[in-house]
Amino acid sequence: MTGPVEFLDTDDLIELARRLLGDPPPVRDVGLLGAAAARPQASAFGADAYPDIWTKGAALLQSIVKNHPLIDGNKRLGWLATAVFLEINGVSATAAHNDHVYELVMRVAAEDAAVEEIADRLRAMSRAPRLASSD
Repeated sequence: MTGPVEFLDTDDLIELARRLLGDPPPVRDVGLLGAAAARPQASAFGADAYPDIWTKGAALLQSIVKNHPLIDGNKRLGWLATAVFLEINGVSATAAHNDHVYELVMRVAAEDAAVEEIADRLRAMSRAPRLASSD
């Protein structure tokens, strides 16, 4: 991945929830949804808290799945948002095997999986960043 990271915002997450779960989406707490969208952009002491695309994606997934901003569909939205985030930043997660996605999301939901552990699994499930063509 080269260039600036593109992030999802609250409106993007609401739109993904609407497409995934219906209109209107079952938002329980828009503030938690906004916090989930903002978390991958966090910094500490002048440095990115999540230094690469996978840790940023892991933070997004963990925030949506663990904080329950929706009435229903948090795990589904968590994965969809993470996959979209990775895709818009040149990393393909769409080829990940459904069983691996399920295992990852359920582990995040049921346990205190650390961001680094989630990021390692995302890395293993994703294709290498696409390089911009010179055409």
